[in-house]
Amino acid sequence: MPENQTGETLLFLTDEQVRQGIEAMFFAYRGFTADPDRILTDLAYGRAHHRALHFIARSPGTTVNNLLNILGVTKQSLNRVLRTLVEDGLVESRVGTSDKRERNLELTDTGHALERRLSDAQRARMRAAYRAAGPEAVAGFRQVLEAMMDPDSRRRYHALREVSP
Repeated sequence: MPENQTGETLLFLTDEQVRQGIEAMFFAYRGFTADPDRILTDLAYGRAHHRALHFIARSPGTTVNNLLNILGVTKQSLNRVLRTLVEDGLVESRVGTSDKRERNLELTDTGHALERRLSDAQRARMRAAYRAAGPEAVAGFRQVLEAMMDPDSRRRYHALREVSP
């Protein structure tokens, strides 16, 4: 009987199989970021700008502190990115309504257009990969990704999913 590659046989992966998975993640990530990177380079932005745009679009009105927690970056590095995005007219920063010390972030129309352009490129790649792999592989892939997250990241990820339309 041929060995099944699902379920408990996956519990006994060799170091070589794990290494191949790690390498596949590196190359997949390179492919996943390639299209947005080309767009960002033309605008003199980097991946940090893309991540900020993505999560501000995902949660309009989010606070700087919430964005810091989601991205897991230093305040100094996020402030540098946000300053550029605000100066370039992609993000608006408003004083919080309940706490005047807070800053609420929203994308401008120009910011939405850029975020959509970046995300459309990634969505097209994800759709093609999902379609090629099939629904069971997609579900398994998502399980693997969630299992790789530390508990705090997983909690934030699930919180984002709960507010999705």
